[in-house]
Amino acid sequence: MSRTFNVINPATGARVGAAPDASADDARAAIERSVAAFPLWKAKTAFERGDLLRRWRDRILQNEDALARLMTAEMGKPITESRGEVKYAAGFVDWYAEEGKRAYGDLIPTHAAGKRLLATRQPVGPVYAVTPWNFPSAMVTRKVAPALAAGCSVVLKPAEQSPLTAIRLAELWVEAGGPAEVFQVVTTSDPVAVSEPFFADARVRKLTFTGSTEVGKLLYAQAARTVKRVSLELGGHAPFLIFEDADIAHAVTQVMATKFRNAGQTCVCANRIYVHASIREAVVVQLAEAVRALRVGDPLDEATQIGPLVDRAGLDKVTAHVADAIAKGARAVVGGQAGQGLYFEPTLLVDVAAGMRILEEETFGPVAPIVSFTSEAEVIAAANDTPYGLAAYLWTRDLGRAFRVSEALDYGIVGVNDGLPATPHAPFGGVKASGVGREGGRWGLDEYLDVKYVSIALPA
Repeated sequence: MSRTFNVINPATGARVGAAPDASADDARAAIERSVAAFPLWKAKTAFERGDLLRRWRDRILQNEDALARLMTAEMGKPITESRGEVKYAAGFVDWYAEEGKRAYGDLIPTHAAGKRLLATRQPVGPVYAVTPWNFPSAMVTRKVAPALAAGCSVVLKPAEQSPLTAIRLAELWVEAGGPAEVFQVVTTSDPVAVSEPFFADARVRKLTFTGSTEVGKLLYAQAARTVKRVSLELGGHAPFLIFEDADIAHAVTQVMATKFRNAGQTCVCANRIYVHASIREAVVVQLAEAVRALRVGDPLDEATQIGPLVDRAGLDKVTAHVADAIAKGARAVVGGQAGQGLYFEPTLLVDVAAGMRILEEETFGPVAPIVSFTSEAEVIAAANDTPYGLAAYLWTRDLGRAFRVSEALDYGIVGVNDGLPATPHAPFGGVKASGVGREGGRWGLDEYLDVKYVSIALPA
């Protein structure tokens, strides 16, 4: 493959490096290698696959700083967050190195004395995985590790904004002794053309995608042509509910943790912050102080907490959301303006009301809008009034309310007094327009396994 495309540092505008620019023919060649590798990899025992995954985990952790710096350079994440992401990514590999050994089957009670009934679980087949730019390593291992543990071969297409980390992860897999054909990375500046062969080929049995709802719907329809297994982790529009009994200082800490991580460029970050009217002023004062204290700067600087947005389209969307809110009556207590290059000031908006785009669309930027409420029923209805259903958060010291509200929220993930609930051994995924399927834990392994029923009639 001779063609390449440049990867640009969003903080500086400088060229980070070049990635191979694959074509549809390159994709077809990758499919052939993946299909040929699948039966050989499937034949490995779960223990053999687990040993290779552990060696891959070790290589990832040994290269923690280099991977972190690469992520920061290609997508702008602060270096301290990038180091945390490498550990998080390695955590998925570590978990599935063991969980692959627990793809248990069942002996089913028989209905006839001369029969024995079994249910086994087998790898679904070659997988096409598509990952986003905002978590260049963790989104790779969250998909690839369970697929490999289950016995599937994988072709991964990372986002064109951050392909270099995925390439390096595949190199570390090979360095750890993993077969190159079992985990391949195809990078391209033309994702539509390169993806088409995967959807057209019935031998590719599984699609796993993380990205926008709009793109996810298109891929879902294309996967239907060959009836592929599908898991989709799509957009979010997370509400954060702060009730009147909240410990305000702790609630603000959790809002900051979920809202401003990765400059607000996460699908589970708090996009709408609902605060009980009785404590609104106190929350706004403390939140404004915390937002003002955020350090914006060079993402390679250890002190930086807010880096750039990934590209001009991302910056333009954030700018448009804030401008729309202010034009319709909202007020920026902190920030509210674009900075130099692709930076946007950490922003706190108050007097936010229905009809503003920021309450209807995923912002994907460092902007915290405050909406007040007066009753539990009112805020639950507002929180659920969205086509999305990925993550939601609430802060309360009332145990009954914690159960009532978490059960009433129509979301796949709920953090109660916890702004960072994700962990490799728990299920991650949404409902409604936020996707289908789950990643993480035993649920993530199930996405790559088919159930086979075997009925044996015993000879007389």
